[in-house]
Amino acid sequence: MTRPVQPVTAPRIAPRIAGATLGAILLVTGAFAQTAPPTRGPAANGSPAWFMQGSFPDPGGRTSVDANGVVTVLPRPEGAPFAAGARPAAVQGCSHTTVCQNRNGPKRGDMQRVQWDQKLGYRFTYPIQLPPGIGGVPAVALDSKDNLWVFQRKPAGSAQLMRYSPAGKLTQSIGDDVVGHADKAHGMAIDADDNIWVLDTANATAKKVSPDGRLLQTIGVSGQPGDWDEAKGQRLLWEPVMIAFGSKGDIYIAQGHGNESPNVVDSDNPTNNIGASRVLHLDRNGNYIGQWFGHNVGEGKFVNAHALGIDPTNGDVWVGDREDYRIVVYNSRGQFLRTMQTRNLVCAIQFDRDGNPWMASGQDGQFLKLTRDGKVVGAVGNGMGIGPGQFIEASYWVFDKQNNMWAGDTSVGRVTRIAR
Repeated sequence: MTRPVQPVTAPRIAPRIAGATLGAILLVTGAFAQTAPPTRGPAANGSPAWFMQGSFPDPGGRTSVDANGVVTVLPRPEGAPFAAGARPAAVQGCSHTTVCQNRNGPKRGDMQRVQWDQKLGYRFTYPIQLPPGIGGVPAVALDSKDNLWVFQRKPAGSAQLMRYSPAGKLTQSIGDDVVGHADKAHGMAIDADDNIWVLDTANATAKKVSPDGRLLQTIGVSGQPGDWDEAKGQRLLWEPVMIAFGSKGDIYIAQGHGNESPNVVDSDNPTNNIGASRVLHLDRNGNYIGQWFGHNVGEGKFVNAHALGIDPTNGDVWVGDREDYRIVVYNSRGQFLRTMQTRNLVCAIQFDRDGNPWMASGQDGQFLKLTRDGKVVGAVGNGMGIGPGQFIEASYWVFDKQNNMWAGDTSVGRVTRIAR
């Protein structure tokens, strides 16, 4: 049996925040002394203490997981792609753009990551056994009957959408013959009628599936990423990554996975939006209401629309600009309200059953409880890795009726139950 990959000791290089790095060098005139970036900070003003921790090699979905949640990293044959999903041929890979990684800075696998002390008392268990085979779990969701739906990155011909009973038994698998194969399975959410919506970033679609496993609706055209232009009757999506619903059933689709700036399609026309991250707003039937675009810089803008959450108290739309370490908040009509800077990657946003905001910190490997001004007041998760309570990428997760959390891992085929 192949041994799990061991953690890599990374140099003390701080992660990027808002286009810069925490590890800026301060030159003192005359002495030319260097001040190293801080590696930890004390608890203060209601936030827990934080510290820096190294990264872990990303297995890219090539893992096996036993019944106890123990992960084994499988060897990747030379030349074989990661099992993390594809992307449109016209789109540059995220790891090769300045959006996801400073070309002159450290590689993502060499970065030091901000971790927060855990004081919330959660435990980690692994009650869901996924079918054999490789592929990470970018998203999970719960329906009104407490069934857990799992969206997994699997090879073509294998079911990617699965339902588990509250007892953890696999009760339904929905195959490619129904929903088609998601070349890059990404976000998932369940609407008020228990319909399951799944997003394929690579093929630029959002699909609505009934509780009994029938395809009801497809938004976008498979394999045709582009702009939604209502005046032209052109209804395309650009790299859809997450979907969320307003209290009246309105649909919000966050689009843009780190390939947004500069535009993929060069143009002197300032109205050219191809390649810009965006949020699309539709009514409950899929009719166009409006959209707003990131365009990288300026107040109310964002480079990346990786996270999306709807505030249950007022309908505000929270957008997570992942690699720029910020949350940008709009009202339900897309009017800019405020920006909140973070110390961590903003990979996903959720509100718990009490209406409190949380964020998943992606490859920083934690779920963070926030105030509405973005301050961290609690943390869950043991950082980046494959051990108990660890995540290679903590992403789209969900709260159950008891405020327990269920989470997948984009790069590991494992579902974690996080309970007090």
